[in-house]
Amino acid sequence: MPHLQRQQVCSRGQRSSHLLPLLLTLLPLVAQPSHAVIQIPVNYHISDLKKPPVITTQPEPVTVFSVEDFVMSCEASGNPLPIFRWTKDGEEFDPGSDPELKVSEHLGSYAFYSLSNSLDSLKLYQGKYVCYASNELGTAVSNEATLGIEVHPTQQKEKDVITKGEEGSSTVLKCNPPQSSMEPIIHWMDYRLHHIQLSERVIVGKDGSLYFAHLTPSDSRKDYTCNVQYLATRTILAKNPITLVVNPSNSVLRNRRPHMMRPTGSHSTYHALRGQTIELECIVQGLPTPKVSWLRKDGELSESRTAKDMFDRRLRFMNISENDGGEYQCMAENTQGKTTHTYMLTVEAAPFWTKEPASALYAPGETVRLDCQAGGTPSPTMSWTINGIPLSATDEDPRRSVTPSGSLILQDVNFGDTAIFQCQASNKHGTILTNTNIYVIELPPQILTEDGKAYTHTEGQKAVLECDTFGSPKPKVIWEREGFSLLADPRVNPLANGGLEILNVTHDDKGLYTCSVLNNNLSISADLEVFNRTLILTPPKDQRVLPGRTAVFTCVAVVDNNLNSPLIQWRKNDQKIFESQSDEKYTFEGSDLIIANFEAADEGVYTCQVITSLDIAEASGNLILWDRPDPPGLLQISDPKHRAVTLSWTPGNDNNCPVEVFVVEYEDQALKERDWEELKSVQGHHHHAVLPLWPYMSYRFRVIAINEVGKSDPSKPSEMHNTPAEAPDYNPDSIWSESMDPGTLVITWKEMDKVFHNGPDFHYNVMWRRAVGSGPKWHKGNTTAPPFVVEDVGNFSAYEIKVQAVNAVNDGPEPDPIIGYSGEDVPLEAPMDVGILLINSTTVKVTWAAINKDSVRGHLLGYKLHLTRKGSRGHHRGRRSREPESTVVEEAGPSNEKKVISNLRPYSHYVLAITVFNKKGEGPPSEELPFETDEGVPGPPTTLILDSPSETDMTLHWTPPAHPNGILVGYLLQYQQITESDDSPMQVEKIDDATITHLTLKGLDRHSHYRFYLRGRTFAGEGESIMMMGATTLDAAPPANISLFAGEDFVNITWVVKKRHRHVDFHINYLNKNDGSKWKKSEKVNSAQSFYQLQGLAPGSDYNLNFIYGNTSFLETYIKTEGSEVKASKSQSFATEGWFIGVVSAIVLLLLILLILCFIKRNKGGKYSVKDKEEGPMDSEARPMKDETFGEYRSLESDLEEKRTASQTSLGEESKLCSQDNLDFNGSSAITTELNLDESLVSQISRPSAGPDGFQSLQDNSPLNPTTVSPATNGMPNSILD
Repeated sequence: MPHLQRQQVCSRGQRSSHLLPLLLTLLPLVAQPSHAVIQIPVNYHISDLKKPPVITTQPEPVTVFSVEDFVMSCEASGNPLPIFRWTKDGEEFDPGSDPELKVSEHLGSYAFYSLSNSLDSLKLYQGKYVCYASNELGTAVSNEATLGIEVHPTQQKEKDVITKGEEGSSTVLKCNPPQSSMEPIIHWMDYRLHHIQLSERVIVGKDGSLYFAHLTPSDSRKDYTCNVQYLATRTILAKNPITLVVNPSNSVLRNRRPHMMRPTGSHSTYHALRGQTIELECIVQGLPTPKVSWLRKDGELSESRTAKDMFDRRLRFMNISENDGGEYQCMAENTQGKTTHTYMLTVEAAPFWTKEPASALYAPGETVRLDCQAGGTPSPTMSWTINGIPLSATDEDPRRSVTPSGSLILQDVNFGDTAIFQCQASNKHGTILTNTNIYVIELPPQILTEDGKAYTHTEGQKAVLECDTFGSPKPKVIWEREGFSLLADPRVNPLANGGLEILNVTHDDKGLYTCSVLNNNLSISADLEVFNRTLILTPPKDQRVLPGRTAVFTCVAVVDNNLNSPLIQWRKNDQKIFESQSDEKYTFEGSDLIIANFEAADEGVYTCQVITSLDIAEASGNLILWDRPDPPGLLQISDPKHRAVTLSWTPGNDNNCPVEVFVVEYEDQALKERDWEELKSVQGHHHHAVLPLWPYMSYRFRVIAINEVGKSDPSKPSEMHNTPAEAPDYNPDSIWSESMDPGTLVITWKEMDKVFHNGPDFHYNVMWRRAVGSGPKWHKGNTTAPPFVVEDVGNFSAYEIKVQAVNAVNDGPEPDPIIGYSGEDVPLEAPMDVGILLINSTTVKVTWAAINKDSVRGHLLGYKLHLTRKGSRGHHRGRRSREPESTVVEEAGPSNEKKVISNLRPYSHYVLAITVFNKKGEGPPSEELPFETDEGVPGPPTTLILDSPSETDMTLHWTPPAHPNGILVGYLLQYQQITESDDSPMQVEKIDDATITHLTLKGLDRHSHYRFYLRGRTFAGEGESIMMMGATTLDAAPPANISLFAGEDFVNITWVVKKRHRHVDFHINYLNKNDGSKWKKSEKVNSAQSFYQLQGLAPGSDYNLNFIYGNTSFLETYIKTEGSEVKASKSQSFATEGWFIGVVSAIVLLLLILLILCFIKRNKGGKYSVKDKEEGPMDSEARPMKDETFGEYRSLESDLEEKRTASQTSLGEESKLCSQDNLDFNGSSAITTELNLDESLVSQISRPSAGPDGFQSLQDNSPLNPTTVSPATNGMPNSILD
């Protein structure tokens, strides 16, 4: 071996340079450079280094078709430049000494060419060549390259071929391409160079021939031309055209079962090498054209490494491996049968590396181990050479040994051991070789990683602190943290490259770390920072979504505050999702992914990735289509039995929601108007059902699948299934007589469904006879449908009747008779011995004698009791005469002879009559029997009104009960304070005068609300109460909480109206501080208004406002109007002109006169109708309540209504002018008028909602409907209800 001097290098200081750790690649090998490279970092300081030779371009195998193709080249690198030599077939070969060859040498390359012009002369050079590249560090050996000589494929002279065949038969048109080491490409074309149309019927075989599975007349032509293409020589050979004549068949073509054309027989064997592409071929004949399928008999057919071609007639294996070896089968099938062919595929392998030795630098004294392992079938033989010389041919060295596994071990190496070792593997399919450089050298250590490098990680990550070193021998490093060793922590691992690995870092791991070279003063520091890991708080959840709906995935995460906002990346099945621009399929809203219009293609696993600069957190959710099932298919009818058949089916896709039920429906072809009907249902795990059938039907079946989402579409209908006719199984049920006319018997029944007719010519036999005394003889008739009518059978006579189903086959079963009756007539007599017993004021007991059944002339349904109220027992006949009569009808059962009747009106006149009734109607009534009910307790008073004259007094006004139910003797008033505990004592006032309709309570608490109960009294007791809640009205007070809003020439004033206080009038004094004018005074404002606008102010001016109640100011304030101040104009306004003042004065005077006339008309007594005058005063029971409120009080509206109806000399149109609406003015009106109306007429009113005689409605300004009260009302109502 050549001697190697020790290399001189510059030393490395304490701090490393900042060059990037790029790698300078030394000694690259083309075959496997990663295993033949010694790497010295570019930032390692070293002077010029010698380099062993490395073959960079291998000599290539070549087939020589012409002298120009003859070339063999080899390239290599090294320092010094390598020297080249060659061997041919294992013998030394010097191209430079051969006069027939030309040599081309350049730096790092060597090539030789032929100088001959004859291809025959080159045959001497056929063989296997190896290139050797050497310098003082060793010799590299190339792969073996084969050089072969071959002539161009040429077209041989051929005879014209005419092939004849019968229509429907098969044939083959031969191509017979010339023999060559090159694989040809075959093109069948016509004379216009158009490709022959290939199909499942017309196939090109791997041998180049054209195969017809069966012939058709259209196959006849004279220009079937086989074109053979060789890519390597860029040659296309056109064979002679072939004529194909197809004789048409004069009869119907006879179909033929499939038969193998290529390969023939039933078995064939194929051999392949690992990594090759191989095709199995299956060409068949038959009529109709067979379908071809492939399977692996001893395992599963690989979808990734196989493909089908040539209309499934070829099975191609790409990159075949030993696992693909086995038994395969081609199956060809048509309607006439099938055929199969079995292929035994054997896969072997040329040698291939499983472990290659790596080139490396070594220091003197180290031990070198080169592991070299190869695979192949059969197993390869391993051997070693040094610089191209076999180990057996070198001097024995005790330091060198080869293990049984093929590894080469070299102990205690020195500089003289620098060499290139070749490992070679061989079997019958080939040889492979690899070069490994062993370079023995001493280099001082250096740290290549920069000092002070910072590392940032998140909790739980793996941190790798770098400390790259280089030297020969390889430097050893130690890591410390704050002077302490780290190896005691099981999470800390030193790496072979000098780095430090910390698993599952925590916040406790952050800090400063030191890397030092052992036995040297070199060291660097590294700073580790640990942040909080990114966590997904709300991950996407699994979802099942209906088609067309919207799915939403949510992904909420938390990120360390020191990191920037994360990127949220969504993926579907690991593929990135981008927001849709056109169809809006995917939409991102913050942390949400919205998937619109969900469909089957959207199913998958959706992953949310929260990406920061340091880590990634991800979570996934499944999105599944959840839909109603697909319809079942392949319905088959089997196992027919008497009135039964078995239906089986194949379920459709359940769309991720299991089928719960299958429903079988049927359709009768004779009853298509009935549509499909359900016949049977079975559980979802059953795929067949035994169906019950009826005779004489033409069935078609279909199946519907049902899951939690809904029903599938119906399956396609099954084939027709007919059942034979039979006699009816049943007779009609629900037979009855519904005779309405006397003397007729109407027999009817529920008509039988056509399904149960069981045969043609279906009808009913109807039979009847008298139930008593008519003997066994039956009368008969027939009909196709109910009812069946029998005449002249007498009134309400009992008959036995029966109905039998009949068809053309036979009669149905014998029916059972039932009893029916002929038509009824109205009863003839009324009940007798009618009596009445008074139980109390509202209840009586009525008795009567049972009716003679014969007089009923039908089924006795019961008795009807007619009670007619004639009126009250009061003393006012005029009132009673106007009361309408009312009749109540009570029913009693046919077996009853008494009846208790309740809910009668007390103190009333009644008459009673009783009738008997049957289906035909009622008989004559009994003689009227009068009776009177006793006095009872009265109903509630009609109205109750609260009026508060002072803060401690409350006056109650009421109207008598609408139903006194006797003679009213007085009232009972109860009241109590309303408290939270509701336990205040009840106060009682008893009133013994029935004419009194008001009462004043004194000494009430001004701060409390009260509940008032008022009841009427008769001698029978106290009646139902009317209840009202209220409180006294507090004394007047000016408004508070006043708000002001200033405009340009006005100010809006608002305040909160005090509900319980009496309303007061106040006014506003205002002063313009800008123009020096005097104080001005507004019109009167009422506190009930809640709003007032002070108008006529100057824009941009300052005003003092003083609010006056009585003679006292209760608020002083300051405002400034908006806008710019307007200077006073010298011109006089038209408002100061005399003519304008005169016109305004005249208008005001006319309005005053008109208002005075209206008040006179409204306040003078109205006329009453003569009829009301004649009736005179009435007691409280009889007084009509329609237009009255209480006592002598009437509402203003009622008075006006009476005056309009009683007197025709009204003001006519002026009455509208003088209406209440036209006499009310708002608070800003220049004219304020007081209407001195009785406050009690507009105070709160309470009455039962169902009372017929009460007020029909409340006015808008009633306290029950609080509104803003105008100044004209001079205050507010005297009581407030809460």
